[in-house]
Amino acid sequence: MSNPLRYPLLAVLVCAAFPVAAHAQRGQVNLPEGPGREVVQARCSACHGLNMITGAAGYNQERWRYLIESMVALPDDQMTAATQYLATHFPEKPGRQPKLIPGDVKVTFKEWKVPTLGQRSRDPIQMKDGTIWWTGMYGSLIGRLNPETGEMKEFPLAKDARPHGITADPAGNIWYTGNGNGTVGKLNPATGEITTYQMPLAGARDPHTAIFDQKGTMFFTLQQSNMLGRLIPGTGEVTLVTVPTERALPYGIKVDSKGTPWVAYNGSNKIASINPVTLEVREYPMPNPATRIRRLALGSEDVIYYVDSARGYIGRFNPRTGEQKDWPSPSGPTSHPYAIAVVNDIVWYNESGMRPDTLVRFDPKTEKFQSWAIPSGVGIIRHMTVSPEGNLVFHQSSINRVGLVIIEKPGTGN
Repeated sequence: MSNPLRYPLLAVLVCAAFPVAAHAQRGQVNLPEGPGREVVQARCSACHGLNMITGAAGYNQERWRYLIESMVALPDDQMTAATQYLATHFPEKPGRQPKLIPGDVKVTFKEWKVPTLGQRSRDPIQMKDGTIWWTGMYGSLIGRLNPETGEMKEFPLAKDARPHGITADPAGNIWYTGNGNGTVGKLNPATGEITTYQMPLAGARDPHTAIFDQKGTMFFTLQQSNMLGRLIPGTGEVTLVTVPTERALPYGIKVDSKGTPWVAYNGSNKIASINPVTLEVREYPMPNPATRIRRLALGSEDVIYYVDSARGYIGRFNPRTGEQKDWPSPSGPTSHPYAIAVVNDIVWYNESGMRPDTLVRFDPKTEKFQSWAIPSGVGIIRHMTVSPEGNLVFHQSSINRVGLVIIEKPGTGN
């Protein structure tokens, strides 16, 4: 799809189309006086803290308009007032341009804007029938896209669900983590029926990312609750354990070929494994104490690749040997690698701290990088998954997009 702006864009969520009161109460700040302040104050704080504006690197007026149009439909006079105000008080700041690395691999980006404005689409997956499913976190919905026709349908959830992650079971049911109301839910695509499972502990308030193992058992993280969970779909039984490290902030999760779940710690320099039967948690510290790992992916022989968001590195850890190695991302220590996927032992990830947000390819055998600017230009990709055809499924939550990266196969031209 074409990009309406062909220069860097800066990511910040602005002006959702519906209120999320609990979130809006967090991160409020005093905006500078000036014409248009009232519009920004009223419309943007309806869904998020205004610190998401003041903490951003800024935009010019055209870029602010591009972002806001994906969040909410404003009358022309309000749009003009808001964008003039934001461009005046929060202009673009230098220093976030990525370092793009040329190479021979070709990719094609396809992106679709989802129907409900301001929903913060995220964490999409593609099924064997080609449909792409995503969560609309601020909209409390699940979405479905037919990439061949562009047809989309959205399934409303409980208003306080605020779904975060999404995954599918072997039967093709779509599951989501209810980050806002402490639930895990199942959507039957054929009937639209939704079944929810409440967390059994009051302190387990924020299911985050989920995945199924080879036996059809779900494992999931609860970041702020510092817990890991297991759900057995046949019985609905949910079991939770607290991880050993305080404020570890368990985040991304993958299951290896033997059925062992592996977890990334966003609040510590560790990776953890879970015994799927006993739920015993074993932790593996990475050498640098400053390391913080949001997500991980698995290569052949269950070697783990991970993003070190805090340091601007990607890393590799071999659980069998204990060997660890890392590499600085091309755009440097502020590049903030976030999502990661492995396709045929090639590592793909994004640099979410750059504008535009970049897709990076890394070949561990040659230790060479190649990177591309994401066409829509605005982050942030928080998760990437691999499609049944070996392509990448991604999202741009700040501007309500889901997308595919079609990786050209060697010798095929597509």
